[in-house]
Amino acid sequence: MITSKKKYLEYLQLDKEALGISGIKDYLFHDIWHFQKALRKAEYWHNCSTGKVSKLISFYYRHVLRKKGRKLGFSIPVNTFGPGLSIAHAGTIVINSHSRIGANCRIHVCVNIGASAGNSEEAPTIGDDCYIGPGVKVYGAILIGDNTGIGANAVVNRSFPEESQTIAGIPALKISARGPLQFRNVSVQGTLKKQIVKNL
Repeated sequence: MITSKKKYLEYLQLDKEALGISGIKDYLFHDIWHFQKALRKAEYWHNCSTGKVSKLISFYYRHVLRKKGRKLGFSIPVNTFGPGLSIAHAGTIVINSHSRIGANCRIHVCVNIGASAGNSEEAPTIGDDCYIGPGVKVYGAILIGDNTGIGANAVVNRSFPEESQTIAGIPALKISARGPLQFRNVSVQGTLKKQIVKNL
């Protein structure tokens, strides 16, 4: 959670790296980057406001956040995502305000992270380094462990607290003991091997 100016700047830097923002074109025209900057600014003012003036500023930035979110199809409240957030594409993403998603989350379109029926406060907790594929639905007071990949269109209605796994299906089941970090390493190693073979 952003609780200081230093934390705010750290979150911005990690989000920027996760999105791969570089060059003047991205700074000016990358709509998702502009949304994430608005999200972090709204979080900073929401969490650090003390006097009447700063509370008015907080209200203003939350208004800006909602406006940018409507343009892109995002309904993402403050303080739901940790640093290093990477939203893959514009498109519908709806997050319950009581959800908590850790650092370095990669999230795709048509995702809904919601509460139990009849209790809006019973929302998921998702760990660090997780991948949430297109069309995923996660709901209820459940726990998803660190380094979990959730396959496209999965419906997750129970906890998967262990680390390093991939889950998929309706309802979701564990299909692999490897998570996004392991798959990313395999992909990087494969690319390096191809480069070495090409240079021989």
